[in-house]
Amino acid sequence: MARASHIAIFPTPGMGHLIPLVQFAKRLITLHKFTATFIVPTDGPLSKAQQKFLDSLPNGLDYVVLPPVNVDDLPNDVMIETRMSILISRSLPSLRDEFESLHATKKLASFVVDLFGTDALDVAIEFKVSPYIFFPSTAMGLSLFCYLPKLDEMTSCEYRDLPDPVQIPGCIPVHGRDLLDPVQDRRNEAYKWVLHHARRYSLAEGVMVNSFMDLEGGAIKALQELGRPPVYPVGPLIQRDQLSTGADGLDCLRWLDGQPCGSVLFVSFGSGGTLTANQITELALGLEMSEQRFLWVIRSPNDDSANAAFFESYSKKDPLDFLPQGFIERTKGHGLVVPDWAPQAQILSHGSTGGFLTHCGWNSILETVTNGVPVIAWPLYAEQKMNAVMLNEDLKVALRAQVGENGMVGRVEIATLVKGLMEGEEGKGLRTRMRDLKDAAVKVLGEEGSSTKGLAQVVSKWCS
Repeated sequence: MARASHIAIFPTPGMGHLIPLVQFAKRLITLHKFTATFIVPTDGPLSKAQQKFLDSLPNGLDYVVLPPVNVDDLPNDVMIETRMSILISRSLPSLRDEFESLHATKKLASFVVDLFGTDALDVAIEFKVSPYIFFPSTAMGLSLFCYLPKLDEMTSCEYRDLPDPVQIPGCIPVHGRDLLDPVQDRRNEAYKWVLHHARRYSLAEGVMVNSFMDLEGGAIKALQELGRPPVYPVGPLIQRDQLSTGADGLDCLRWLDGQPCGSVLFVSFGSGGTLTANQITELALGLEMSEQRFLWVIRSPNDDSANAAFFESYSKKDPLDFLPQGFIERTKGHGLVVPDWAPQAQILSHGSTGGFLTHCGWNSILETVTNGVPVIAWPLYAEQKMNAVMLNEDLKVALRAQVGENGMVGRVEIATLVKGLMEGEEGKGLRTRMRDLKDAAVKVLGEEGSSTKGLAQVVSKWCS
């Protein structure tokens, strides 16, 4: 009888989750001749970016979009983790129907969900298909998830009020205020959902994490010593094949071609991040004061939410209208401002790019590590503050933007950081350490690399 070599993948909503899962599936095709079907939950039509991305999937990868579920009853200020978890749980009946028909036509080797999809593991267990979790973020984040039920029992106050940093197994100590957003208010539904998912991780037969030993050796070893569920580092899995770049993207790359080697700071807050109007002004004036070259991907401001673009990444208004008067003209010689989107993978791999001011989303961090580009860490939401602590205090490949008492990063702070990264002695040290990580990232994905072997271990379990 032929081995089962098809898997079903159930992504949590959002491009930040979909991109690494697709890269994971592509690696399964290339190395192990597997095929996969993405079963995509929604609460309405797919965004333009999602539709374009799914339509460009290579041979061997299919997708099916589940009927949209209604989440109109949720309040406008509901946290993103609550919204995603409820969307997933309301999609379970249609997921089960789709899974049943898929399993009947293609014998499934595994069902893979991501970090907030644990309620869907019951479907795999019902049909006796191996349930696995793909964790698209850090091993540090995964270690916190596995430790959270215990931490919850031991702690009576809010984590941010603890006098000492939290010692996540295998990780640098992290102050409670820097833990991921949904655990900052333990009375909030989002915290209850994260705890709910964390308690269900043991239902999986294995967890694959998008990281690698040289980057997060301590956290990975601590997780592997726990033993249940087994943890396999399989990263760095990043988007190497950019979608058709388009005219705007080509303009960016042409502009970069004309800049000196390693001289440009790339400024981007990812596919979901937004700043307030006042913060956009401070950032613009800080970049101008630094007198450094920059390429800035700007979105329209949102004064209520730092992740306002998470579900729809294109601005409703022209973002350039929010820049200080005369800014574009004054910085024309050494700065380029691009609305909404730019080909990040190609920019970070370009020889003229010498630094990256980033929100510290994990996909962005893995892309910058893979290209050896040092960082100014400016976290906005989700687990990004934890990522910033790791990059700044543990790996020492980043400077961290300090937020003032008014809740903003000021122009003088920005100018100092940018100058320090691009011209200062400290920047040189960061650059050297980041290049070492770049070399390690290549090695772990090689034929004898630890992440290649980690994936092979998972596949051998699926085939046994």
